[in-house]
Amino acid sequence: MDSVKAWVAANYAEPMASMQHSLRVAYVVFSFCAAFFLGGIKAMVVGPVAAALMILGNVGVILVLFPAHVWWTIYSLIKTDRINAGLKLAVLIALPVLFGLWLGLGIFGSALVALGYGFFTPWISTFEAFRQESEAKKFVHGIVDGTWGTIKGSCTVVRDFADICFHSYPVYLKELRESSQDREPHSIRLLDVPSCIVVALLGLVVDIPLYTVIALIKSPYMLFKGWQRLLHDLISREGPFLETVCVPIAGLAILFWPLVVVGSVLLAIVSSIFVGLYGAVIVFQEKSFHRGVSYVVAMVAEFDEYTNDWLYLREGTILPKPSYRKRKSSNSTEFSVRTNASVKGAEYPSGSGEAPAMLVPTLAPARSVREAIQEVKMVQIWENMMKACEQRGRDLLNVNVITAVGLTEWLRAKEGGHETISLGLPSYSLLCTVLQSIKAGAGGLLLGNVEVNQHNRPQDRLLDWFFHPVLVLKEQIQVLKMTEEEVRFLEKLTLFVGNAASAGGWDNGAEVPKDPVRLAQIQAISRRLVGIVRSLSKFPTYRRRYRHVVKLLIAYSIERDGSCRSSASSHSVSFFEITQLDV
Repeated sequence: MDSVKAWVAANYAEPMASMQHSLRVAYVVFSFCAAFFLGGIKAMVVGPVAAALMILGNVGVILVLFPAHVWWTIYSLIKTDRINAGLKLAVLIALPVLFGLWLGLGIFGSALVALGYGFFTPWISTFEAFRQESEAKKFVHGIVDGTWGTIKGSCTVVRDFADICFHSYPVYLKELRESSQDREPHSIRLLDVPSCIVVALLGLVVDIPLYTVIALIKSPYMLFKGWQRLLHDLISREGPFLETVCVPIAGLAILFWPLVVVGSVLLAIVSSIFVGLYGAVIVFQEKSFHRGVSYVVAMVAEFDEYTNDWLYLREGTILPKPSYRKRKSSNSTEFSVRTNASVKGAEYPSGSGEAPAMLVPTLAPARSVREAIQEVKMVQIWENMMKACEQRGRDLLNVNVITAVGLTEWLRAKEGGHETISLGLPSYSLLCTVLQSIKAGAGGLLLGNVEVNQHNRPQDRLLDWFFHPVLVLKEQIQVLKMTEEEVRFLEKLTLFVGNAASAGGWDNGAEVPKDPVRLAQIQAISRRLVGIVRSLSKFPTYRRRYRHVVKLLIAYSIERDGSCRSSASSHSVSFFEITQLDV
């Protein structure tokens, strides 16, 4: 009997395995074809609607707010004490060019993003639906996903874009006008203003056509190198092709790679405009017309050299690369094409002014899907931060430190008043998160049930600007080794944004440190927390998300009280009214 089983296993095991492999391949091919055609149909139906909404919304925001942007900018430049008369004159002369770029690139970028989002989101959502386990779920999600959600997403993008243009930009200008006068103002000699203008125009004339020529010449290399990398991963089952359920999505990347190449060429051309204009900044910084011209020439060589590195072509460049800095650190460039520094575990040096000249997707071996899933996503961080803020707000409502009246007044206010609500509450929530992370002995930040550290944090430039300062602040708090009373004082100081008079109504057991040095250290930490949140409040999606948190807190307060206040009361608000306070 055993010999019969051994004979069957020896003669039929390999054919059965081969048959299973063939069936698996056939299933993957069928899934890819089904998702491709179903996604294409959805893209043709949903894409025009979503793209039209986004184009009309974003372009409308740009055109309607354009006169206000011009007035706000000119007024802020005239009123600020941070720059002298010569630099004001130079900026005012450059404003027509900058506003022209804003109109042209803003409208063109809005149309490009709208078309990409409207047509490709339903397509990709259809492929992602095939990750579902059961066939019924795959069928339902394949039809439903990416339809109404794409249309809602386009409206959300317009809302966030309007928040940036109408709220964040005026805040930047207000900070420019009201910046501390104890800093030394930026200045430029009137004699250098013509040099800045000439170098900026020279940069546009030289860099734009040369960047365009280099990008077009190397685009075929990028196309075939990318296909080579993706096909190698497909054959060897590496990177995105490691997981069977993700093979259809990875196959879509092979088909759409030419669009990525075209997008990279367009980004190179657009970025060359700003690279050329930056020559005026070099003249201002170096106070030398010669170095500004050297910068314009050197940037073409830098662009050629780094695109060679990205595409694995010959090292270096044959183009001239004159020095345009008096002192320049080794292995550093101002405008270069390179990988994200956060991926390498390093930060961009502060004040270095580094920016990519051409955004080229990496052609290095891709990470596996399993590794990518382990990375915390930016949306998770936003959601966990807002959930923590909501929870802290509920705790403060329960002890009557903040009230529904104050929340409603802030929600209805057109100006950024009520600092306890606008800045104090999120700053207090961030402080509690930092203190909780310290108490738990976490190496990073505990956001909900997830610890975000340098290894699993999103590789996002926006996150780079606040994550590292928060970790530094966490270390400073640990070094201080504050007592419980001092921690309570820090919490009170942070919640009320340093307003001692307002903080007096909350008895949380805080004691003011008698040591003036200790007091100054705690006040400095409070100011840094508020400053971080002030910077976060200008980020995309923040205002929409935080207003939603405030609405939830008002609804919680009404539900806690057991009944809605009378509509005749001056501060009454119903839940329906809360949902209408979106402006």
